[in-house]
Amino acid sequence: MLSFVTGLFSTDGFIVGTLLPFLFVLLIVVFVHELGHYLVGRWCGIGAKVFSVGFGPELAGFTDRKGTRWRLSWIPLGGYVKFVGDMNATSMPEGQSTEALTPEEQAVAFPNKSVGRRAATVFAGPLANFIFAVAIFTAIFSLYGRGVADPVVSEIRPGSVAERVGIMPGDRFVSVDGIPVEQFSDVQRYVSVRSGEPIKMVMERDGEMLTFDVTPERLEIEDRFGNKMEQGIIGVLNDRKTGGHRVEHYGVGESFVMAVTETGYVIKRTGGYIAGIFSGREKPDQIGGPIRVAKMSGQVATLGFVALLNLAAILSISIGLLNLLPVPILDGGHLVFYAFEAMRGKPVPENAQEYGYRIGFGLILGLMVFATWNDITSLLGGN
Repeated sequence: MLSFVTGLFSTDGFIVGTLLPFLFVLLIVVFVHELGHYLVGRWCGIGAKVFSVGFGPELAGFTDRKGTRWRLSWIPLGGYVKFVGDMNATSMPEGQSTEALTPEEQAVAFPNKSVGRRAATVFAGPLANFIFAVAIFTAIFSLYGRGVADPVVSEIRPGSVAERVGIMPGDRFVSVDGIPVEQFSDVQRYVSVRSGEPIKMVMERDGEMLTFDVTPERLEIEDRFGNKMEQGIIGVLNDRKTGGHRVEHYGVGESFVMAVTETGYVIKRTGGYIAGIFSGREKPDQIGGPIRVAKMSGQVATLGFVALLNLAAILSISIGLLNLLPVPILDGGHLVFYAFEAMRGKPVPENAQEYGYRIGFGLILGLMVFATWNDITSLLGGN
């Protein structure tokens, strides 16, 4: 029994090695998202009754002088801000009219504000996620630098696309589809999302410029933790001996510009994956739920706190994008309703909204079940 408890609390045990990193990453991202809603809502003159990180019964909390109850709840899989006159924690209509509110509550009630103020409050959540990611990347780049490598081919995988088109060790990437290449990672990122698409690569060999038409193959790769995924591959490698591996340091201003670019890349990559699922180009097996996030958090935590912060930034972007999907119950669904309201000059009928929220709730519930199924099959498969 003692060895079991010791194992739980060891650095590689479940509680310290997996649960705590998972809670750190998820709760901070949820808090930032809801704080975006809250701050912009208050700026727009909207009163807030509850600010909750997590769902279910309250674990701990306090009430501030403005009457908002700040809560940490038992189920740490999300959060919500309940504004005065707003919907409930699950974004389903409560069926109570704002007419039941006091005159003071009427003045700060969410439904009584202009469509622009309501839309700004809703959009602020995902926006806060993106800003948070930029802040994390900026801090990492300015304080710790960034690992880079020269765009040089150190090795060619036998039988690969690169070998078949004639790329050789020592070749240096100059551009891909007309886009200048500065680092080896520029090539990796461009190729990874373009399996089956022809790419024009300009490379330098002994001072001579050569052009290659390359079509990446979609192959399964495995990361350092054994997690498997499919992406575009051409079969070129860059090693520490000949690849010019180093850590470059930047000022805050340059780090900020790089952080915006990095955030844009993650948004584009994540959005492209989501679009690829609907088009049939991508497999939905990479959609994960809390189990996968917990597993990844534990794995990344072994690399250090900076790596865990980097994961938090990526998860923050993913949550921001997910919430912008035009699905009723999500922020994006609310924004769609507000867009119709702005065009019609009056709100979408309550019954239409209610049906929409119920459909959206069903879709999100189905997505959660599917993600959990992916998590379980991934664990059973050892990935």
